Amino acid sequence: MHTWSQPIDPLHGIAVSAAVAALPLAVVLVVMGVLRKPGYLAALSGLICSLLLACFIWQMPVNLALVSVSYGFVYALWPIMWIVFTALWLYNLTVETGKFNLLRCWMEHHASGDMRVQAVMVAFCFGALLEGTAGFGAPVAVTSFLLLALGFTATRAVTLSLIANTTPVAFGALGIPIVALAAVTGLDQMKLSAMVGRQLPFMSLLLPAYLVIFLSGRKGLRDVWPAALVAGGSFASVQFLVANYWGPYAVDVLASLISIVALTCFLRVWRPKESVHLHTNASRSVRGLTLRDSVHAWTPWVLLALVMILWSYFKIFQKFQASFPVPWLHNAIYISLYRKPYAAVYNFQPLAAGTAALTATFIAALLVRASRRTLIRSGLTTLRQLLLPGLTVVLIVGLSYLYNYSGMAYTLGAALASLGKWFPLASGFLGWTACFLSGSDTSSNLLFGNLQVAAGHQLGISPVLLAATNSSGAVTGKMISPQNIAVGVTTVGLAGKEGGILRQIFWHSLVFAAVLSLLAFAQAYILRWMVP
Repeated sequence: MHTWSQPIDPLHGIAVSAAVAALPLAVVLVVMGVLRKPGYLAALSGLICSLLLACFIWQMPVNLALVSVSYGFVYALWPIMWIVFTALWLYNLTVETGKFNLLRCWMEHHASGDMRVQAVMVAFCFGALLEGTAGFGAPVAVTSFLLLALGFTATRAVTLSLIANTTPVAFGALGIPIVALAAVTGLDQMKLSAMVGRQLPFMSLLLPAYLVIFLSGRKGLRDVWPAALVAGGSFASVQFLVANYWGPYAVDVLASLISIVALTCFLRVWRPKESVHLHTNASRSVRGLTLRDSVHAWTPWVLLALVMILWSYFKIFQKFQASFPVPWLHNAIYISLYRKPYAAVYNFQPLAAGTAALTATFIAALLVRASRRTLIRSGLTTLRQLLLPGLTVVLIVGLSYLYNYSGMAYTLGAALASLGKWFPLASGFLGWTACFLSGSDTSSNLLFGNLQVAAGHQLGISPVLLAATNSSGAVTGKMISPQNIAVGVTTVGLAGKEGGILRQIFWHSLVFAAVLSLLAFAQAYILRWMVP
């Protein structure tokens, strides 16, 4: 079989080649953020641009380009959209049965009715719980609708949820990003977990306060800073402890649950002096919310967390899979940067994480005594909601796979790796770029994890630090990923309005990435004692 070798510098100037390789990213950002077109049009435009560059500049054979895109399409449908579909099915089931309204009442009652505290409780604390179990955009979709039900505008609900969906991402879906990073780099998993656990807690501590400032300015923070400190401090402390001394699997689940409990208990003894309420139809009286109601409100979501955790520990579920070498693509490409063939093996796991979420949905249906008709209707509602967002996800993941297999991603990475001692400043932005394209911290680690390690060995910087920074940097790109935005707008009636959302949060994403990169730079040269 003929092997095609990826050119790292097709234009004979690494800076020029990297600039051209970045064009698909620029196209997606411009079409979505400047022209304000729907996510699927932006993803399609970026995909067409990538196809043209791959075939005419990188000289990738047309058949390899088309097969790599098709491989991305298949992976987008299973497991990514399968996880999103089943998690949102659970959400729609709770809406149909009234349990989601109970959760809204619980949030309104236990968050003092103040919109700023509600934003922290829902977007940050509850969103982190969903990220730790399901991930893949579902947290933004669910928390956005919950904020909408509490009286927030649709746009404000989505933007708050996207910004909050950052620091939990590196340990999302039961720590899969760190597990994948350890597998692809060969580095110790506990050291990687610990290193990420020595970067993200700084952001976790400040993120609730950042959300309050985004929502109501510095005056708003002066009113509710104690609540923001309790939520961020409890989450960051548990995130640090679990990541450093237990491992990546239960970081988000434990940190979010402790944060919810800590904030709830704190609000029993403290209230803001000047509460800001949302005077809308959503702000209804919540008197008479019994303990039974509270249990019913939380049952589906605690059940989801329990099932996902138990599912991950039963290795037998992971053995049920079929592996298929992708025809015409498997080992048909040589990665010049890593000097090895590029494997293309599709692992079909019928008992993947999405199936675990489906199991939780069916159990929840039994517990809340939902009829078969209600269960089916909520599933059909989910299917309709995900048609256009699903198209966006499929196109953007196809673009991501072409970006990888064509070598454009490695051209961009090689250019940044040539920065020498300044590379740690770019390390986080590599993760940011990959997560923007793929919408996944896991995919970001699979793409640039080895590049970070190679740069570390070459520059005399800890490979553990740089690999971990790739994962930490990816969380800052999660909020602007077209995939994440597309899924996030499904439940609040903003499908097709992704461009406006991107415009509002793009610079926040860059600020987060810059802060993370500065921390990595300090840890590389000044705070070396922080590196395990």
